[in-house]
Amino acid sequence: MNKILLMGNPNVGKSAIFSRLTGARVMISNYPGTTVEFTQGQIKIGDERPIIIDVPGTYTLEPTCKAEEVAVNMLKEGDVIINIIDATNLERNLYLTLQLLEQDIPVIVALNMWDDTKHRGIHIDIKKLEKQLGAPVVPTCGLSGEGIKELVLRLPEAKAVKAPMASDAERWEKIGQIVEDVQKLTHRHHTFLEILEDLSIKPLTGLPIALGVIYCAFWVIRFIAENLIGYIFEPLFGKLWLPLMIRLSALLGEGSFLHHLLIGNLIDGTINFGQSFGLLTTGLFVPIAMVLPYIFSFYLILGILEDFGYLPRLAILVDNLMHHLGLHGYAVIPFILGLGCNVPGALAIRLLEERREKFIAATLMAIAIPCMAQIAMIIGLVGQRGGKYVAIIFFTLFTLLVLKGLILNKVLKGASPEILIEIPPYRMPQVKAVIKKLWMRLSSFLREALPLVLLGILFVNILYALKIIDFLAHIFAPVLTGLWGLPKEAISALIVGFLRKDVAVGMLGPLNLTTKQLVVGTTILAVYFPCIATFAVLIRELGIKDMLKSALIMVIVALSVGALLNLIL
Repeated sequence: MNKILLMGNPNVGKSAIFSRLTGARVMISNYPGTTVEFTQGQIKIGDERPIIIDVPGTYTLEPTCKAEEVAVNMLKEGDVIINIIDATNLERNLYLTLQLLEQDIPVIVALNMWDDTKHRGIHIDIKKLEKQLGAPVVPTCGLSGEGIKELVLRLPEAKAVKAPMASDAERWEKIGQIVEDVQKLTHRHHTFLEILEDLSIKPLTGLPIALGVIYCAFWVIRFIAENLIGYIFEPLFGKLWLPLMIRLSALLGEGSFLHHLLIGNLIDGTINFGQSFGLLTTGLFVPIAMVLPYIFSFYLILGILEDFGYLPRLAILVDNLMHHLGLHGYAVIPFILGLGCNVPGALAIRLLEERREKFIAATLMAIAIPCMAQIAMIIGLVGQRGGKYVAIIFFTLFTLLVLKGLILNKVLKGASPEILIEIPPYRMPQVKAVIKKLWMRLSSFLREALPLVLLGILFVNILYALKIIDFLAHIFAPVLTGLWGLPKEAISALIVGFLRKDVAVGMLGPLNLTTKQLVVGTTILAVYFPCIATFAVLIRELGIKDMLKSALIMVIVALSVGALLNLIL
């Protein structure tokens, strides 16, 4: 036994069981499609340490999207399959189980979410189910760990059933017989969460609830972030870090190369963490004190909504609107993930079925969905000039999202498919799971963003020292100054935008721009090109040809929007 595959329908708890079996940290959420790439770890069974692989969810062995293709391709590599079944939805899950039993691979079935069957009045006879399937069946609960030990102990009992290949009709007929034989339902009254499930999916009540949820989510995000900045991070930097930097500045001497690199420029004779642009001043202050609080609060709220099971219902509610943009409602999931960081948003585009949908979703996200780090910088920098200027930027981005979607939907051949999505039940989020996911996302941000921020600042300081910025500013002056009305020094922000857009927005601060120039500059930085990490993922998801087409659209949009804003503001 060298490789064990965890296979099952989307959103049945595969990642939770993978985490229990291997101790690995993986993202777990209450909506289908959380796992779009396979993840592997090791499990200890006696003296053996086989590899265990968390395979993306699939409903059948006939793939309909990229994530399901990955799942089916993994099948031939497995020595044993742990088939994870949602015990509260036995009938739907058994179709994949019967297909797996037709393969010549040993199978053991984990009847997951076993705790929920008791709440829902569902009674399943395990012995009868084992007899019907011809494979061992173990009831489990991935979140609490119930049944995991028994699952590991019974792994050696897994065997190849070698069931004869059947047609779709024959499989469904057999599923009906199995469910009738092993499952009994008892009457019970609807719970409060089930009543809320109904209310939040019907348009008449669901749309007001959705508006309320979105408003409250962003109000709480801002409230938490601004209080963290005002009461914790700014005092820490001001009282503890600033005195050290002042001493270092005096030691290095203003005007020296090292002072310019580590401390940056003194603004009115003192260090300004937002504008000095040294590695130890702006390089640490921006990602930690200005951006991290917003990342923390956004991912906290997103984790709660994910684990509660609200996002798929939002996808259903916006389905009609998204069809006008050439997408179906599930595209709202990559967009929401993109608000945190565009990289997971770009990965989630894999959940969309058609090439046309992926192209539209990727182009719209790259142009009109700024990441939370960039949003924090826009609020921090432009917000000082007045809330209405922040509103102008986000209204422009929203208008671009709608207009670009309408145009691409008209121009590109084909039509957006109907949404086929499983709606999970509402579940109260577990504090431990939410905190674990929050920590994974925060540590990922610090691990990936902080080096890029420092690299970006170092890169620009070197370009300044070598006079390359001056040369590029002269070359692009007709566009920067003539078309967009920006000073030619803004070229440095556009260059750094390829690495980190939040840093690029911060670089507009020391340029002493007028409010109009600041609005034009931050809007252009949002739409002109994705950061390098998102660009790399989009090339993999779209292919080089479609990515180049998408990039061309972004450049044209940036040129047009910058010129228009410069004209009308």
